[in-house]
Amino acid sequence: MDRLFANGTVNATQSGDGPLLFLFHSLLSDRASFDAVVPELEKSFRTIVPELPGFGRSHAVEGGLVAVADRMAEAVKDAAGGASAIVLGNGYGGFVALQMAIRHPEIASKLVLADCGAAFTEPGREAFRNMSRVSREKGLAAITDVAMRRLFAPDFQEQHPELMQGRREAFLRTDPTVFCAACDALAGLDLRTELAGVKIPVLVLVGEHDEATPPPMSHELAAGLPHAELKIIPGCAHVPQLQSPRQFLDAVKDFLL
Repeated sequence: MDRLFANGTVNATQSGDGPLLFLFHSLLSDRASFDAVVPELEKSFRTIVPELPGFGRSHAVEGGLVAVADRMAEAVKDAAGGASAIVLGNGYGGFVALQMAIRHPEIASKLVLADCGAAFTEPGREAFRNMSRVSREKGLAAITDVAMRRLFAPDFQEQHPELMQGRREAFLRTDPTVFCAACDALAGLDLRTELAGVKIPVLVLVGEHDEATPPPMSHELAAGLPHAELKIIPGCAHVPQLQSPRQFLDAVKDFLL
């Protein structure tokens, strides 16, 4: 069932009952990337999967990652109604969740940050600059192969052609203006000096073969957070909940409960 939050600006699916759990999707995917894990999570949680600002039917915002994080904080507060919430973010959704927790310390009781970090290396920043530049000049179709490689290893793509077709179609539905703005924001992001202010428990996850946000970024992130646990998911890349839903669920279950 779809619901609107934050004064009608954030569209989300909602299912299940129990403590509130938000799932924030990545930049190169959409909320459907959680479809394989929601049926299990909704058994224990009121599970809300929003379309991040500018995706799907959620309204875009201007002002970079800070504005996106503030909008999502508004949505979480709206849904929680004063209760505590757990926020899980994958990729770009993880950066949004982290920025949100820094700016709104009361917003969540726990965080799961899957395949993200606090800052990119210079080669990582340049990759975002290049994706932004090429997509502005030639459209998203020109970088679809690059985007899919950042999500999945080539052998996984070959073994799952139907899934990859769906992922390509989802990526091409992204608003190019929103995509470029997010790339620009990530290229300039550095939250390392603000990590110490995140006092809540955090589970940092990363796929062993993630090329978009490589494992060293998660090691650095976990080291900078006061109460963080790091888990590496074997054999997975940037979206482990799509690539290996059972492994992903096994990695988060003890922390969530």
